[in-house]
Amino acid sequence: MVKKIVWTIQAKDDRREILTYWFERTGNKKYSQKLAYQFRETVKYIATHNYLGRATDTENVRVTVSGNYLIFYKLSDELVEVITVFDSRRNPEELKIIK
Repeated sequence: MVKKIVWTIQAKDDRREILTYWFERTGNKKYSQKLAYQFRETVKYIATHNYLGRATDTENVRVTVSGNYLIFYKLSDELVEVITVFDSRRNPEELKIIK
């Protein structure tokens, strides 16, 4: 069953910060567009393969890899709620999952 995808404010902010960072770093939109597409496709895949990601220590939260990024999400009966997008090259102590 395909579930509806919802991005939390935190996840939208994370995605925007990542895309802005790469746009400013490279001086063009090409890599940012590639990442945006990659995130979109990963989340669409999660919507049809709900248990693709591994379980985390946080109840009902799963994580899957999308390139160098970790996408944390929650599942409910009808939704896939994207909680945060985290650069796996960063210090894991900086990761905060809002419950």
